[in-house]
Amino acid sequence: MNAKIVLGLLLLAVFACQTPEKETTTEFTIENEKFELDNGLDVILHVDRSDPVVAVALTAHVGSAREVTGRTGFAHLFEHLLFLESENLGKGGLDKMSARIGGSGANGSTSRDRTNYFQTVPKDALEKMIWAEADKLGWFINTVTEHVLAKEKQVVKNEKRQSYDNRPYGHTSYVIDKNLYPEDHPYNWQVIGSLDDLQRATLDDVKQFFNRWYVPNNTTLVISGDFDVEQAKSWVKKYFDEIPRGEAVEPLPKRPGRIDEMVKLYHEDNFARLPELTLAWPTVEMYHPDSYPLTVLTRYLSDGKKAPFYQVLVEEQQLTSDVSMYNRESELAGQTHLSVRAFADTDLDTVMAAIETAFAKFEAEGISESDLDRIKAGQETRFYNGLSSVLGKGFQLAQYNIFTDDPGFIEDDIESILAVSTEDVMRVYEQYIKGKNFVATSFVPKGKLELALEGSSQAEVVEEEIIIGAEETFDPSIAATYEPTPSTFDRSQEPPYGDSPEVSTPEVWEEELKNGLEVYGIENNEVPLVQFTLVIDGGQLLESFDKLGVANLLANMMTKGTQNKTPLELEEAIEQLGASINVSAEKENITIRGNTLAKNYRQTIDLLEEILLEPRWDESEFTLAVQQVTSQLQQQQANPNAIAAIAYDRLIYGNDNVRAKNILGTMGTVHAITIADLRQYYEQYLSPSVARMHIVGDISQADAIRSLQDLADKWAAKPVAIPDAEIPDQPEASQVYFYDVPDAKQSVLRVGYPALAATDSSYYEATVMNYILGGGGFASQLTQQLREGKGYTYGIRSGFSGTDAVGPFTISSGVRSNVTLESLELIKEILENYGTGYTEKDLETTKGFLIKSNARAFETARAKLGMLEDISAYDWEYDYVKNRESIVRNMTTDRIRTLVQEYLDPDKMIWLVVGDANTQLDRLQALGFGDPVLINNTVPLE
Repeated sequence: MNAKIVLGLLLLAVFACQTPEKETTTEFTIENEKFELDNGLDVILHVDRSDPVVAVALTAHVGSAREVTGRTGFAHLFEHLLFLESENLGKGGLDKMSARIGGSGANGSTSRDRTNYFQTVPKDALEKMIWAEADKLGWFINTVTEHVLAKEKQVVKNEKRQSYDNRPYGHTSYVIDKNLYPEDHPYNWQVIGSLDDLQRATLDDVKQFFNRWYVPNNTTLVISGDFDVEQAKSWVKKYFDEIPRGEAVEPLPKRPGRIDEMVKLYHEDNFARLPELTLAWPTVEMYHPDSYPLTVLTRYLSDGKKAPFYQVLVEEQQLTSDVSMYNRESELAGQTHLSVRAFADTDLDTVMAAIETAFAKFEAEGISESDLDRIKAGQETRFYNGLSSVLGKGFQLAQYNIFTDDPGFIEDDIESILAVSTEDVMRVYEQYIKGKNFVATSFVPKGKLELALEGSSQAEVVEEEIIIGAEETFDPSIAATYEPTPSTFDRSQEPPYGDSPEVSTPEVWEEELKNGLEVYGIENNEVPLVQFTLVIDGGQLLESFDKLGVANLLANMMTKGTQNKTPLELEEAIEQLGASINVSAEKENITIRGNTLAKNYRQTIDLLEEILLEPRWDESEFTLAVQQVTSQLQQQQANPNAIAAIAYDRLIYGNDNVRAKNILGTMGTVHAITIADLRQYYEQYLSPSVARMHIVGDISQADAIRSLQDLADKWAAKPVAIPDAEIPDQPEASQVYFYDVPDAKQSVLRVGYPALAATDSSYYEATVMNYILGGGGFASQLTQQLREGKGYTYGIRSGFSGTDAVGPFTISSGVRSNVTLESLELIKEILENYGTGYTEKDLETTKGFLIKSNARAFETARAKLGMLEDISAYDWEYDYVKNRESIVRNMTTDRIRTLVQEYLDPDKMIWLVVGDANTQLDRLQALGFGDPVLINNTVPLE
């Protein structure tokens, strides 16, 4: 079946009424071909020759919904296992091959209803990927051993600790789903499963689950990118045809959640500093006709200044700085969530009363046609953003095929989005929300139970006890013994590369406007979008210590209205274009980021000009901004990852260096800042003389420059002196520092020292040297030993992060608490042996990845913007990638070892641990760097 998905004319017809300038547009199409093998495998092919890359995605129609009570987490466990080994790929499996062929890093994800495995590779590696994906499906399960399973259980359990157990509000979904769905409902449990269920899983359990669900007739293969269709078909048939069809898979019946009476539950959260109220209603499954107006409803109620929840809870009653509401759609059922993280010490009964007031406001006022059009315009832009890469297109085709049996369902989907009426929005509100039972969860700080909703009962939350030596031992290197799975040909031989792709860097244009603003651009018409960034040097570097946080507050205020538009009017003007304009402050700059439909680019730039040149300085918005920052600072104080980032900066740069300070400021400085301070910063430092504009997308150089002429005329240049960077000293001797977070389920690690600037002649060489250490994902020693060898962590990485100033070399990870010392000892051992143990094979892997990955280096608009930002910031050549390629080709093991000696001395580093001092602090003396220093009182988080 050939399906041609025609979107441009359909979208234009509906959006014309809300587009400020009616324009003609070219037809935007996604062509695909679908066929089915005799064994039931669905194959979808989509050709896109915009870059010499191919995305390959294998998606099994199995998620946690196919599990049973007491045996949860299996689908997600397989997301991990399938990367490790197969009969013909051998140990390391797809991860190891990915490093050699320049892949994006093989990855996967699991939902309630499907598990996918995906990667983008240079087009010459397509046959290798098809061979590897077939090997995972047909020649994998025999390689799983008891030891491999034991190790991967620990990895998954670490993921659960990191993503749920060791972060604020991490158990919210668990509590809601347990009460929104009956015990026998497949959505009653979490996708990641429970620690106990994972621990009980046997090898036989795992094999039975795989053999039942990971079969061709329950799987979709999508190939998207630059390839020959007939050749791809031939390879797919060669490698997949002989995998046997599995038992028939019957679809599960749709089954909505059910709440017979109101459910109110509370949990005292060890990591929360603010009370959070979440309400959840059972609704409808994905692609149900009512799912579309429900999505509009949630966005209208909560997104932006026009939203009833924003007006009542944020502006009028000032209970919070943000309200979120979203519709979670799954295959069998849906649920709508409303979440409010209130300001400190706010009674959640007060929040609940405000929510009821906001609902009453909505009932009285409804939603207007213009608001509906505004929301649809944003949906159009998000739709195109999702198709900006070959992998994004592949994901969408697979999603439609699995859940509707039609990759061409995209037309129906778009029609359903655009057909939503204001009457539909009110109807679904009445049908699913108004007066209906819901689950309400009150997550409050420990010792603040009085803040929970009145009448709440304690939620059942399983929290892990930290016990040293509690985990089992295993040796995942032990090979499995099995009878090889037969094949009609020799699959042990990895297929050869195809013709090498021609890699060319995008064509860059550059101009300087008469006010000194430098403009860089890349024209790309793959999708009808334009993205831009305006980077203004300075940021936090220009702040005084008694006014820390000015740059961040200024960035916050820049989109809160203009002289001619109220905050609400500005927001609506942006959203009516289907655009976004965001401003953020960082250590070294303030950046304005924009994303818009190409047809609305000029109007979006007009708004950028207004934002930049005509600030409003709204007093009420300033008050709200200060409240928001105060809330953020309070939340950081209990989040182990935020604590680690802040404390590490302090240790790297020292308290007297502005780079050590929190970009948000401190409680003291934020409340001392006035609008006059923001005005002064704005008038002194925001100048085109220290700014650079970057534009990527469906627009020519001439049109882009024309659009900026008003900005050139009106934005006057002024001299701005950026302070010279203070270069921190490397420690003369290593020291362990410990920040205590009582009862932390993981220890967050930061190991490093002040190293190099990005402009240093050795910077990229050092990056090459680091690839096998911790920069290469599963190809790195840190990952292979701490995750794959020991199961200590879900992830670990290392890297250099300089700019035009010296930045740190950092090793970062989260490890389970009871192996904190063991993890640090292993990191230390790896560092000590890295130079002497570096081999020619390591260098070959590094060269293979860094050279071949250039084929996909600039595929997306975001990647192209990053390229322009680097060129403009560091005065690099347009084809700097080619120079880096030369560095890689000429690299030797001797040079690597020299770099290791120069930049990786474990005896001259900061070793920071954020974790549970009661069980871990004293143990760390054994690391050999003296007594660990407890820094809770000497390194303030603010």
